[in-house]
Amino acid sequence: MSRVEFMQGNTACAEGALAAGCRFFGGYPITPSTEIAEHMARALPKRGGVFISMEDELGSIAAVIGAAWTGVRAMTATSGPGFSLMMENIGFAVMTETPCVIVNIQRGGPSTGQPTRAAQGDMLQCRFGSHGDYSTIALSPASVQEMFDLTVKAFNLADRYRVPAFVMADEIVGHMRERVTIPDAVEIVPRRKLEPGQLPFDGGEDGIPGFAQFGSGYAVHVTGLTHDERGYPDTMDAEAHDRLVRRLIGKIESARFDIADYEVENPDAETVFVTYGPPSRTVLQLLHDMPDEGIGHLRLRVVWPFPEFALSVFANAKVFLMPELNMGQMAREVQRHVDQPVIPIPKLGGDLHTPAELKQALEAYR
Repeated sequence: MSRVEFMQGNTACAEGALAAGCRFFGGYPITPSTEIAEHMARALPKRGGVFISMEDELGSIAAVIGAAWTGVRAMTATSGPGFSLMMENIGFAVMTETPCVIVNIQRGGPSTGQPTRAAQGDMLQCRFGSHGDYSTIALSPASVQEMFDLTVKAFNLADRYRVPAFVMADEIVGHMRERVTIPDAVEIVPRRKLEPGQLPFDGGEDGIPGFAQFGSGYAVHVTGLTHDERGYPDTMDAEAHDRLVRRLIGKIESARFDIADYEVENPDAETVFVTYGPPSRTVLQLLHDMPDEGIGHLRLRVVWPFPEFALSVFANAKVFLMPELNMGQMAREVQRHVDQPVIPIPKLGGDLHTPAELKQALEAYR
């Protein structure tokens, strides 16, 4: 059973979090993400959850990490400036393998930029923004329905791989209103529990340790320092640090085929659009308007870890076109994995590409 509602993208994100079992939200209001916090503030207490408005985004992500270690599903939502403030503690969450969800409703930057306009300028920041070497998971919705669906998926991926998971949306999809189908229940992937006799940071064969939440009877040392499998600091041992960081990266990178989520249109095409988020909508409109032109389309719902193997589906491709609401951040990632030219189609200022603009680019490079 399910119900159909007409709602805003940010509301759908909050509804997805609630359906996924999120019971803690720590945040600080910032445009254009504030509606997520407002909805969670109203809904969480009714479901036995906790909403807390922190003094800033540093405190928000710290509260989320602490809540996650008590065993609950926890999240925060923010936009560019707040996202920047969270980066140090996001690195802490990576190092301590804390499952949580961070929603970024992107806006124009740098700095305060355009608080009420859309952008995709934080895509590399969510992958490389905190210092050191690590891997993480990022999803990019292109519709209000996907705001619901991919938020649910983010929680499951965060718990499955013990990692912060990002929902990298933007002002367009966050503020648009569309029909959403909300099921009565969604799949919930539980955290793997720490087994008796297992060390709390021993990843085993797949690199993912069991989770010993606070109060479960285990004495676990949680630190952002380089640590051994017991969780005790071991900062001067080069081999221990190498082993730890390689495991943190490997548990994500080795599962990239399982984590990947993408759609392929016209795999035999010679001209291929690669998109994620709202620019996908314009390409889909273009394909609808030009059905017999043999245009290919790769649409990414999971952006990190980057599914480079999806590009090989287009065996006849001669050129890849990549519209983004930035100066070409992910186009560089695509170019790393293909021999054909990758043509960025950047757009700044907050407006989505029009079909006419993409048709012009298509005609220029075919």
